[in-house]
Amino acid sequence: MSKPKADYSFWTKYKRFAGNEILLYLIMIVGIILGIIIFS
Repeated sequence: MSKPKADYSFWTKYKRFAGNEILLYLIMIVGIILGIIIFS
């Protein structure tokens, strides 16, 4: 029972980290697109 709990905590942390990374990438992409639209 201890192994699944460890895996669960690891996956929840990984999912949180991946979600934050995806949000950062989305913000970067949106910023780049807005910059292209404004400067073009």
